[in-house]
Amino acid sequence: MRSLITAIREHDDAARFLAWPGDFDLDRGDHVEDVRLASGAALEGFAGDGAGGTYFFCGDGGEERPILYADSEGGAALIAIGLPELVRLVLVVPWWRDCRAFTVAESGELAAEYLADMPDLAAHRDRVAGALGLDLPAEADVLSRLRAVVTGADEGFTLILTAEDEPYDALFGSVPAERIQG
Repeated sequence: MRSLITAIREHDDAARFLAWPGDFDLDRGDHVEDVRLASGAALEGFAGDGAGGTYFFCGDGGEERPILYADSEGGAALIAIGLPELVRLVLVVPWWRDCRAFTVAESGELAAEYLADMPDLAAHRDRVAGALGLDLPAEADVLSRLRAVVTGADEGFTLILTAEDEPYDALFGSVPAERIQG
């Protein structure tokens, strides 16, 4: 079975769509700062976004490893468990970074901007998912899963700026319980 990274690299349309509007580019895996995980577990940058953010695999293993995202402004969060989960997030809710309340209503407002520029976004997304062999969950399920991963991460997944030995800020800030309710 080929890896999902290989499948993306071999499918130009998928790679282009993930790069935009997904803002997930396998050719941008270098983080500008020296960082480490608080747990001391391995950290491997493997993709990035256009604004200087980086996607990291955490720990040892393959594409099933937890994935942490760090933006260029000093925010970070565990956002997915495994590459298939991350790619589903990027395909279904490419504006996930701005979904601070993790709700479908909020996501719908953000989607309007994307759909104004790309009215065929859903059809294109579905073609890419098919080409990669991924079934896509409902938007509410993707947002619920993102919320669960973000809020359920233990302190070992805290990203540390090595030079200053200081933690990155929580990407989604402190998420109070009433804000994370379905």
